[in-house]
Amino acid sequence: MNLAQDSRRARQERLVDILGREPFLTDEQLAAKFSVSVQTIRLDRMALGIPELRERIKDLAVSRYHEVRSLAPDEVFGDIVELELGVQGLSIWRADREHAFSRSSIVRGHYLFAQANSLAVAIVDADQALTARATVKFMRSVNAGSYMIAHARVKGERHGYVRVGVQTKVHHESVFEADFLIMRKGIEITGGSAGEGCD
Repeated sequence: MNLAQDSRRARQERLVDILGREPFLTDEQLAAKFSVSVQTIRLDRMALGIPELRERIKDLAVSRYHEVRSLAPDEVFGDIVELELGVQGLSIWRADREHAFSRSSIVRGHYLFAQANSLAVAIVDADQALTARATVKFMRSVNAGSYMIAHARVKGERHGYVRVGVQTKVHHESVFEADFLIMRKGIEITGGSAGEGCD
């Protein structure tokens, strides 16, 4: 065994370790971490039998869809890869060129909202849930080709309303934040007092 083989084996061991901790890294991000080419990372992944990011996400998402109560699988925007009903969830979505403005590569804001809103509704432990109110903040623009990772957490519940906070990141940088008030089926929205004190 020569030094090159030693180096490749060590890199591949580190690759397995890193993807075990951060499974949603792209080949480009991994190449930057290891200071190697994207092609080298792809060859390492193939040698180790690790699928590309899109396939890893799909595999994780398929195993989670049956856990969602409030939405049918085809109603979920993004791929839910972690879900703890009534507590928290994680969704990943890749923006393609079709999601961007025609004159730029900037992703249209309603897609970021759709991913966050879909995840907020999905983590509510109910057969049916609807958005009663949302406060959103766009932190910075996002370009087509980016992977959006949204994390939602239940912040409180009162009188059939669930307050959910969502933060969406690209490359560990926050790009979108939202605070949703989700009502369970059968609850009526009453003026401006819906879900007051829901924290």
